[in-house]
Amino acid sequence: MGEGMREFEADPSHPRYHSLWLRHKLELAQHAGMLANSAMIAHGRGEAFDYLLGEKTIDSARLATKIAAATLQNATKPIICLNGNTTALAADIMLQIADLLQCPIEINIFYRTNERMQALINYLSERKKELNLNVEILGESPDYSIPGLKGPRASCCWNGIGESDVVFVPLEDGDRCEALRKMGKFVIVVDLNPLSRSAQKASLTIIDEITRVGNNLLDFVNSPIKPETYQNEFFIQDALSHITHRFL
Repeated sequence: MGEGMREFEADPSHPRYHSLWLRHKLELAQHAGMLANSAMIAHGRGEAFDYLLGEKTIDSARLATKIAAATLQNATKPIICLNGNTTALAADIMLQIADLLQCPIEINIFYRTNERMQALINYLSERKKELNLNVEILGESPDYSIPGLKGPRASCCWNGIGESDVVFVPLEDGDRCEALRKMGKFVIVVDLNPLSRSAQKASLTIIDEITRVGNNLLDFVNSPIKPETYQNEFFIQDALSHITHRFL
């Protein structure tokens, strides 16, 4: 990914080295044809909220991630649904989580083109081979449509999103999140913006940055987790409270 792109030039001593590295990964993915033109805008919006959170996982987000792990472990047909940005930033960790859960990954993107889909599926397949993991990758040949959505973004696979009971879908579009909920699915969303429609409409919302969530989720799914009761509104309100109190 990223042949012909400049080398990553930031020094590891930079206080925001990780953030700069993630931006560079998106540059490489853009160059490889994996991302929509608006990908950097979406990422920048998330970075702004991460600044407000202090660029760390707050306690309520860690708890939400733990509950997400338990929900995925106890699901009948879990699915991990990735868009372009998540694939570019967290492909390896998502593949490892899917391997542990023995569930497929489905590529499902807002701005769907055959070229982007092929680039994303090829990249995931390469990473899966490199990591020697056994994960089914779906999305290339959709055979089902999400009710209530129109256009290419409604396309999905029946043996993935279609028949799933729990959908882990980082950085999701609000309309599609609502449509999945109306299908009766338990939707786990990762979103740095606690005010987004996705965060507000999800069954379970993790207000955190996707690579931090991935690392925490991998730790949790490595051992059995007991399900807990929760109110999703708590996670949203706690994130807003954390942001507010940081600047008082």
